[in-house]
Amino acid sequence: MDTTSATSLPKKGSTWESLKEQLNAFKSLDYDWKKGRLCAYVYYFDEDLLEVQKQAYNAYIVENALGLGGAFGSLAKMQEEIFEMAFGLFNAPPTAGAAFTSGGTESLFEVVKTARTRARAHGPKHNRKHNIVAPYSAHPALNKAGNLLDVEVRRLPLQTNYRADARAIAEAIDPDTILIFASAPCYPYGVFDPIAEIGAFAAARSIWLHVDACFGGFISPFAKMLGYQIPDWDFTIPGVTSISADLHKFGFTAKGASLVIFRHKELQKYERFEFSGWPRGTYSTLTFAGSKPGGSIAAAWAVMRYLGEEGYLRTTKASMDATMQLIRGINAIAGLKCLEPNGESNLYAYTSVDRCIDIMAVADRLQSKGWYPGRMRDPLSIQQAVNPVHLKFVDEYLADLRQAVNAVRDSGAVGRFNERTY
Repeated sequence: MDTTSATSLPKKGSTWESLKEQLNAFKSLDYDWKKGRLCAYVYYFDEDLLEVQKQAYNAYIVENALGLGGAFGSLAKMQEEIFEMAFGLFNAPPTAGAAFTSGGTESLFEVVKTARTRARAHGPKHNRKHNIVAPYSAHPALNKAGNLLDVEVRRLPLQTNYRADARAIAEAIDPDTILIFASAPCYPYGVFDPIAEIGAFAAARSIWLHVDACFGGFISPFAKMLGYQIPDWDFTIPGVTSISADLHKFGFTAKGASLVIFRHKELQKYERFEFSGWPRGTYSTLTFAGSKPGGSIAAAWAVMRYLGEEGYLRTTKASMDATMQLIRGINAIAGLKCLEPNGESNLYAYTSVDRCIDIMAVADRLQSKGWYPGRMRDPLSIQQAVNPVHLKFVDEYLADLRQAVNAVRDSGAVGRFNERTY
């Protein structure tokens, strides 16, 4: 009898059939993302697209993208085609360069690292700390990068419309500022910062402007094609130096896929890391990771080719239709109101305007019904990123929300904000 505990390495291996059963059983612990129960994390359209992801990833599950410059020419070819497709989508100039990263966090790390290395190479030699000027709504990954790279992040108050205050940003810049940060859109509120305005003074003062489009990069261009009023945010604005955009969000590719794109590929000499002081020879990587899954590149290439512009217009229409229906439905519930402005992205948040309705208690009730609501602190509200799959479940969500509001109003229940964002 094998007395090995479940938390130690078994003395004998298990069959794949038994392991597959256990893996499927583990999923009972998760929220049902195929039924639109999640507020984030998973980006899903349909089973056919999911199968393309799986098959393409599995075809390259062993290959290591660390060797794409030599051992795996196929990955290098696919990556180059991914870059070219993104360049066209974001109106990048012929001088553009790009890097394939594991996600938005690594993309932001690469931008901060590259800007810092460039500043060290060209700036005055002193012991003062470099800084980044950003709005309060900037993604926390910016501070993670700053913490790791010893760069100060200065977060500034927002305007009353939840957008960055361009004038305050301009006034906060000093000789040690290496980067200005803006979002397209910001994750908390789903609104675009005034990137054209910020870009104008960034260009005039020759300061690096990074646009974080990790959430919106692969949906905003298509929403604009569909007639939504999406502000200008990409390389059409002369002051934009770099853009980050996640393929594994609304590009619908397998996880571990993001892009950082530079207006001028010559900037990437400050991104690259090289080391020769060991026996093997020169070790050189463009991004933070060494070994990288070839499957992420293969899946990204396959999904982009599979969907094409027509497919992305379909996924975007479903997401935006669901967003508009949810906003209208929530605003029709007495005591609730969606934050404004809204409707320029598939992100929204709603709060209570009735002191008898505690919005965190409403979130608790939704969670008890199998939904996983996003909870936001400032202002206290429920936040949602909308997938195409949510379109099929709008009525069900609104019905459960109405019941939750009525139950909280009748009971006087009070909930609690969970400080853990992720």
